[in-house]
Amino acid sequence: MSEPRFAPAFEIGGRRVGGGEPAYVIAEAGANHNRDLGMAKELIDVAAEAGADAVKFQTYRGSDLYSSKTPRFEYLEDDRPPHELLDAIALPREWQGELAEYARSRGIAFFSSPFDFDAVDELAELGVPALKIASFELVDLPLIRHAAATGIPLILSTGMATYGEVEDALGAVAAEGNRNVALLRCASLYPAPPEIMNIRAIPTLRQAFGVPVGLSDHTRGIAVAAGAAALGMDILEKHFTLSRDLEGPDHPFALEPDELKALIAGVREVEAALGSGRLEGPSELEQGEMYTLARRSVIAACDIPAGTTITREMLTVKRPGYGVAPKHIDLLVGRVARVDIAYDDVITWDMV
Repeated sequence: MSEPRFAPAFEIGGRRVGGGEPAYVIAEAGANHNRDLGMAKELIDVAAEAGADAVKFQTYRGSDLYSSKTPRFEYLEDDRPPHELLDAIALPREWQGELAEYARSRGIAFFSSPFDFDAVDELAELGVPALKIASFELVDLPLIRHAAATGIPLILSTGMATYGEVEDALGAVAAEGNRNVALLRCASLYPAPPEIMNIRAIPTLRQAFGVPVGLSDHTRGIAVAAGAAALGMDILEKHFTLSRDLEGPDHPFALEPDELKALIAGVREVEAALGSGRLEGPSELEQGEMYTLARRSVIAACDIPAGTTITREMLTVKRPGYGVAPKHIDLLVGRVARVDIAYDDVITWDMV
């Protein structure tokens, strides 16, 4: 049997992703540094303290990303054409080494979304543990091939994509011999309404392509991402900010620090709650007072002197649960009491 094109699980910076491991959480700083190096480091602090596995920025030049003739985006409420706006908010590339080192000092992985060949090369030279390709770039197969050729694990967002476009992108990765790739379900609106998220596509994509699959979540709040944890997502990417009151296109739909911490804690709780899916009786923790005292069993509904033939009217069902099981109540009818049984006594088999 030939080896699958892609690994069902792989490592990002020593952390295993996929294969039933807890979701790899990427705190997406994006452009929310506002071109302030101190703010960028503070974002790294917030991500580390919230328990994220990685903090991610974006590496682009507006003039390389957009034609100067592109109409402006109405949702941004900014009169500048897209290339000028993005140049104004882009991460200065000379910061990347310092930010990567600072993230290492905080015990969190650093990487970025490259939007051009130079960005791929610069990030590879920094030794980033992963490269993230944004949804809009999924159709840029030359960029994907260039990123895949580094041998660095790739994460591909699939916002707006068809199955064919996902297959094309994965084909570009495979063509460079890179087996470590993951997909993210995504809806490319900012913010995205929950009703278009289609998080049930997460297991569908995993089954279709045999790779780890997660969620890039642009909804407001934390409910959708926590729900995706119940579907076994392998990766979670979520935008965050120091404050939604800051100026910039990505701040309004991003999580604030306390919300990011709550999200990651909530995801971990959901993952812990998933279990094996098998009904195996009481857990070890439940086998104490709750199992013996809070379940029901057969109880005497009246005094039953020794030698009395028991009728159904003499019996009832109450808690606690260490007597005869309720399902056997009719087996007690017609039996003779061997001892005096008082009202409200728990009836056990040795009494009859």
